Amino acid sequence: MFNFEKLETWQKAIQFADLVYRLTRAFPDEERFGLTSQMRRAAVSISSNIAEGTARHSHADYARFVEIAAGSLFEVVSQSFIGRNQGFLNEADFKAIYAAADEQSRMLTGLREYLLRTN
Repeated sequence: MFNFEKLETWQKAIQFADLVYRLTRAFPDEERFGLTSQMRRAAVSISSNIAEGTARHSHADYARFVEIAAGSLFEVVSQSFIGRNQGFLNEADFKAIYAAADEQSRMLTGLREYLLRTN
């Protein structure tokens, strides 16, 4: 088992990506290379950056990757508003992404603050 697999923050990021993949399956085919792809890539980037950060030699470097993961999370939130406004996400699905993103954001903030405090 790799170190990052033990992190609840990484595990939640995987679940978040699964949620985004599941909910974007209903997007129109013409969005396959647009919003669908963009949301999925950003969602995948969250767990990827957490994992990559664990390989860094300093907590400051690791914290930077957690910061990048947060940026990707915020991309998904912004894109979810567009998906809802365009009628691709219903209100319940939008709220599911938003609530999961809120939880993920708090976890990423906590991890980043811990890393910077213990640097």
